[in-house]
Amino acid sequence: MYLFVVNKKSGNGHGYRTWLKIKNALDSRAIRYRHLFTESAGQAAKVIANTLSEAEHWQGVAVIGGDGTIHSVLPILKDFNIPLAVIPAGSGNDTARGFGIPHDPLSALDVMLAGQTKAADLIVTSSGFTLTALAIGFDAQVAENVNTSLYKKVCNFFRVGRAAYIVGILHTLLTFKPCSVKVTCDGVTSTYPNTWLTAITNVKSYGGGLHICPEAHPGDGQLDICIVHGCSRLQLLRLFPTVLTGKHVHLPFVKFMRGKELSIHFEQQRLALGDGENISTGPFDISVEPNALQVYAV
Repeated sequence: MYLFVVNKKSGNGHGYRTWLKIKNALDSRAIRYRHLFTESAGQAAKVIANTLSEAEHWQGVAVIGGDGTIHSVLPILKDFNIPLAVIPAGSGNDTARGFGIPHDPLSALDVMLAGQTKAADLIVTSSGFTLTALAIGFDAQVAENVNTSLYKKVCNFFRVGRAAYIVGILHTLLTFKPCSVKVTCDGVTSTYPNTWLTAITNVKSYGGGLHICPEAHPGDGQLDICIVHGCSRLQLLRLFPTVLTGKHVHLPFVKFMRGKELSIHFEQQRLALGDGENISTGPFDISVEPNALQVYAV
């Protein structure tokens, strides 16, 4: 038996439309399933926990929605030791991208039904678990501005979710002010002045396809960290087109590191988003829990 959790509002209603396609495919193949509707990421966690407590052999939980809906159910899937299946229907869809899951819903369904899973690490903070990326600073503020904007709804309507993040970068660049940050990675401490962002990732991309840590792998037991510091606003603006392809790795104001435990202290209060969801304003103590989750993947 599969459990489908459908966020009807994700992707400006794309979640519900996606579910109708999936339902038709399940019924035509006579596949046993249950489904639950939710209209928010937080609501999804409660309904899943109640359903999974029922006596049933659950083969997997499929989330039809965005990264935020997936984020909210991570603790439950981990506790119940049930694999996650992703049917992308959000704006960024970085979870699907990070695990090679097709954007087409019926193709994503086929990935789940094929039955092959991959072990995934989880990023751990005092606020809980994150699967894709933890964004702190400018990138988090971009995502926050995008999530509360009108242009996100417009981009979702035309199914160009990445475009919303590009607009958000320009929007945030006008007001954001960088500051100093102290980063301790596996016991080694460094200070970076004039820091714009610190991204901790479990997959290669975030923000709708920005390849912020091209060497990241979700099952290697390591956190990948990207720090952008010591650059002007114009240099930062020029940075983001290179992040689309990962060519920013050669820029002198971009620092990469890798480790299992991190401590991050910004000089000024900074917003942090895990899987696009607001989690904290710091300071941040971060670790990795290897192989904490199974994900249906290619």
